[in-house]
Amino acid sequence: MKVCIDISPALFRPTGIGRYVADLAEALLEHNGESEYVAFYNRASEAALVSPFAGMGRLSTPHGDKPWRMRVLVAHLARLSQDHLLPGIDVFHGADNLLPRLSCIRTVLTLHDLAFRLQPGTFTPLNRWYLTVMTPRFLRAADAIIVDSESTKRDAMRLYGVPQERLTVVLPGVKSFFHPVRDPGRLQEIRSRYALPERFILHVGTVEPRKNLATLFEAFKLLSGTEVKLVIAGRKGWSCEEIFARLARLGLESHVVFTGFVPDDDLPALYSLAEVFAYPSLYEGFGLPPLEAMACGTPVVASNSSSLPEVVGDAAILVVPGDVPGWKEALETLLALAELKASLRERGLRRASRFTWEAAALKTREVYREVYANRPRSPHRD
Repeated sequence: MKVCIDISPALFRPTGIGRYVADLAEALLEHNGESEYVAFYNRASEAALVSPFAGMGRLSTPHGDKPWRMRVLVAHLARLSQDHLLPGIDVFHGADNLLPRLSCIRTVLTLHDLAFRLQPGTFTPLNRWYLTVMTPRFLRAADAIIVDSESTKRDAMRLYGVPQERLTVVLPGVKSFFHPVRDPGRLQEIRSRYALPERFILHVGTVEPRKNLATLFEAFKLLSGTEVKLVIAGRKGWSCEEIFARLARLGLESHVVFTGFVPDDDLPALYSLAEVFAYPSLYEGFGLPPLEAMACGTPVVASNSSSLPEVVGDAAILVVPGDVPGWKEALETLLALAELKASLRERGLRRASRFTWEAAALKTREVYREVYANRPRSPHRD
């Protein structure tokens, strides 16, 4: 069985879906059984394939992101096959919310979330339009659909009527290098590199509306008077100007540190230095940062929405996303109570150990095998 995986997000967007694709591909290659894995990507002239993709076969298209997505849209609307782009492939895995129109090649689609339906204001108009038009077509065309959580499974069934038997939940994992860092030299190196304060609350994620930083800022404002600061680790996303404007209106600019994008190698020490990890996101298909924080022994406060309760279980404090007094109380309590922090730390470490990329790879491989061996190619219904 020759399986082709769309690795484009891992090459050009090393957060969120990009992290998912890279970690899943690495685990599949490590536990590949009798399968052969081929990498597919667009923007071929810009791509530099490094580990874990360097040893994979390669198929590509030269088109940039928007031209490539429009070609896929036209192919679906005009009922044109794109099989010629994938010679010799048995199963294609669309892991980037994108599925070319394939007539003879069996297909698997990962549906990461349906945030564009449930939080439409957190998407650019063009991106929201594309997903609105194409997601139902991708869902109909796929032979099997992988979702990252039971929450997204329920959303797909409710919003698009996808039959339960076509959906397989494959929980992402957390890599083994996410663990508590105790080396004083390494911790001091990271503290100096990112100009981190002595005590801080940490948030990791792209600075964009869906992460709901406004609530975190307002809750943090109510904590004023303490020596604790707030650290936001992540690159600037779309529509971040209002987020920074809100920060200025609250008078918190001198109390918040923005590190910009932090590479994976530095994240375990960053998590380990934080007193509390805060994740007030409005909606997540899974949400890797809270899992990584727990794996590093950092107490977590997270939103009680979408998939996040599935991720953290009883190992975190859950708060309604927009409840500013609730967030203030949760953060204040954690900062003050050493026993609660220790309890959440131990529960978080146990909880995180249950999420492995090996398990995700083995379950994903079973989906490939079932699609290839047991299911006829689904007719297009678009």
